[in-house]
Amino acid sequence: MAVSQHHNGYRPDLDGLRAVAILPVLLFHAGFEVFRGGFVGVDVFFVLSGFFMARIILGDLERGSFSFVEFYLRRARRIFPALFVMMAASALAAWLLFMPQEFEYFASSLSSSALFVSNVLFQRESGYFDIASDLKPLLHTWSLSVEEQFYIVFPAAAYISYKYARKRILWVVFAALTMSFVLSVFEVYHKPEKAFYLLHFRVWELLIGVVVALSPRPCYSARTSQALTAIGLLFVFGAAFLYSSNTPFPGIAAAVPCVGTALVIHSHCTSGWIARFLDNPVCIFVGRISYSLYLWHWPLIVFSRNYLGSDLTTEQALIVVALSFATAYLSWRFVEQPARYGRLAISGAATAGLSSVAIASAIAFGILVNSLNGVPQRLPEEARRLYEATYDDGPFIAAECFADSNGNGLTPVQIRKGELCTLGVETKSEPQFLVWGDSHAAAIAPAIDVAAREAGLSGMFVGRGSCPPLPNSDFGPSWAVKRCVEHNSAVMALIQQRKFPYVFMVGYWPKYVHRAELPRQGGVFDPSIEPSTVDWSAPVRESLNTTIATFTQQGTKTVLVMDVPEMGHEVPEALAQAVVSGSTLDVAPPLEYTHKRQALARKVLEEVAKSSGSLVVDPLSTLCDKFRCHAMRGATVLYKDEDHLSAKGAESLAAVFRPVLNVIEAKEQSSNRSPRS
Repeated sequence: MAVSQHHNGYRPDLDGLRAVAILPVLLFHAGFEVFRGGFVGVDVFFVLSGFFMARIILGDLERGSFSFVEFYLRRARRIFPALFVMMAASALAAWLLFMPQEFEYFASSLSSSALFVSNVLFQRESGYFDIASDLKPLLHTWSLSVEEQFYIVFPAAAYISYKYARKRILWVVFAALTMSFVLSVFEVYHKPEKAFYLLHFRVWELLIGVVVALSPRPCYSARTSQALTAIGLLFVFGAAFLYSSNTPFPGIAAAVPCVGTALVIHSHCTSGWIARFLDNPVCIFVGRISYSLYLWHWPLIVFSRNYLGSDLTTEQALIVVALSFATAYLSWRFVEQPARYGRLAISGAATAGLSSVAIASAIAFGILVNSLNGVPQRLPEEARRLYEATYDDGPFIAAECFADSNGNGLTPVQIRKGELCTLGVETKSEPQFLVWGDSHAAAIAPAIDVAAREAGLSGMFVGRGSCPPLPNSDFGPSWAVKRCVEHNSAVMALIQQRKFPYVFMVGYWPKYVHRAELPRQGGVFDPSIEPSTVDWSAPVRESLNTTIATFTQQGTKTVLVMDVPEMGHEVPEALAQAVVSGSTLDVAPPLEYTHKRQALARKVLEEVAKSSGSLVVDPLSTLCDKFRCHAMRGATVLYKDEDHLSAKGAESLAAVFRPVLNVIEAKEQSSNRSPRS
C-alpha cells in the first residue's frame, strides 16, 4: 500500500491544526486554569508528526527517491537551528539566575536535549526529591526527544516494511500501534512517569498519524467532511478544557485528542465555517511559527517565575504570552526560515558538521557544570554558605537506610531480615525502639540519633519516600498506595518479630490528611494562598488506630511525632537569592499560617494519642516563636528544601526528643534489661 495521494501537497488546514495544538499548551503552561488540560496539544503534534513523516518517507519510497542521508539532513535543518539557539539563550539565563543545584539539573537537561534523550532523563528525575517541574526550562524538550527517537526508528522500519510487506504495511503499522497503546493503558496506572515520557508508550500516537497517511480517503460530501472535522476539533478542545493534572495520562485519555486529530486530518475539510476557522490567515500564521513558539514559551515562563520568585499573576502571564509570540516570530523569521530556505541554508556536509559541534558543545557544557557542582563560584560568599544546606543530608536518607518513592534503596527483603540502619549507641542487645516513616522521618532521624546517644539507647530506622507509616490506609492515589503496601507489610512483620518496646511513627502528616495535594510534585504547598481545608483524615485516623492497637496487643508503645513546619520555599535557595538581591532572610511563613496549615493533622494525632495512650513529640515550639516559624537559627540553616530538615537543623532539635527517650531509658532500667518475651 502506498501513501494516499489525497494527503500530498500543502494543507493550510494543518497549519491551522498546529495553531489548535500550540495555543492550549501555551495557555496551560502560562497558568490559565480554563486550559487545565492544554497539555493534550502535544498529543496533537505527535499525530501530525506521524502523518507528515509517513507522507514524506513513503512518498519518497513510492517515487524511488528516498535517501536516509537526505531525510536526516532535512530533519536537522528543520529542528536544530531554532532548538540550539533557544538552548544557548537558556544556558545564559540559567547562568545568571539559577542556584547551583538547579544549574546542575539544567546542564544535564541541556546535554540530554542535544542528544534527544531528555525524555529518559526527566522520567528518571521524577522522584520525590527532584526539583519541581516549573524550575526546568528544558522540560518541554521531552516531546522533541520522543519525536526524534521516532524519526530514528521509523524510516528504517518504513523502508523494510515497504520493501518486504508493501501490501500489508497498514496492518504492520496497526499491529505496532495496538501493542504500544495497550502498554500505555497498562503502564499509566502502574508507572505513570514511564507511560508519560518514554517512546514505546507514546509511539502509538505518532502511528495514528501514519495510519491516516496510509488510509485512502472515502468520497465524503462537504457536509460529512465538515461534521467529521467538527467532531475531531470537539474531541481536542474537550480534552483541553476538561482534562487536568489528575487525569491518568496518556493511556485511554490520550486517545480522545489523538483520534480527534486524526479525524481532522483525514476529513480534509475545505468548505464551510470549519474550513474558514482552520485556514484563516491568523491560524495559519500561528501554525507556521508553532515550532518556535513551542521552543521559546516554556523557558520564558520558567525564567520569569524564577526572576519574580513567584507564580505569574494574570497580567504577568499575559505579558509572557505576548513575549513568547514576539520571540517565536523572531526565531521563525531570522532562524527557522533562513536555515531551511534562505541565506543560512548550507550544504549537507556543513549541516552535519555544525550539528556535531553544537551537540558536542552541549555535552561538554553539561559535563563541566556538573563536575563543578553547579559552579557555586558564581554566587557571593555568604550566598554560597547558605546554599550549602541544600546538600546537608542526614545519613538516614542513604540507600542502605531508606527507599525512595520509586522503591530504589532499602528493600522489603532487607527489612524483614532486620538489615536496617541503627540510631543511638552501638550495642549487642536488642534495640529499644524503631523509627518508622517517610522522608520526613529520615530528615528528623538525626535528632533522635543524637538524643538516643545521650541517653545511652539504641534503635533502628526504616523509611520510604512518600510512604507514611499507615498500613492499609487509603491516603492518596491508588498507584501511590500500592507502592507502600509491600514496604509497610515488611515493616509490620519486622515489628511483630522483634517486638520493639517503642515505635516512633513519623510522617508528612499535613500532606496525607489533605489528600488533594498528593498528585502535585512532592505535595508542596504554596504559602501565598489560603491553606487547604480538604479533609481526607478519616483513613489516616483509622489506620493509626488500627496499627497502634496491634502494637499495644504485643506490648509495643507508640510515639507519634508531629510534623515540622513547612516553609513553602526551597529554603537554602531562597536565603541565597535573598543575599544576592539584598532582601530579607526572613523567608518563613507566619505562625498563624502554619497553625492553619497543620491544624487538621495535629488534631488527628492528638486525638489518636489520647485514645490510645501514645506518647507525642512536637517540634513546633522549638522551631517557632510567638509570631512565626524560622528557617534559620543563628548561622544554621534548618531546612535543606521546603519541608525537610537539614542534618544540622535536625541535630539542633535533639532536646525535643530527650523527654520521651528519658521515659524509654527509665523503662529499660526498671526492667533491668531483662530478656524480652
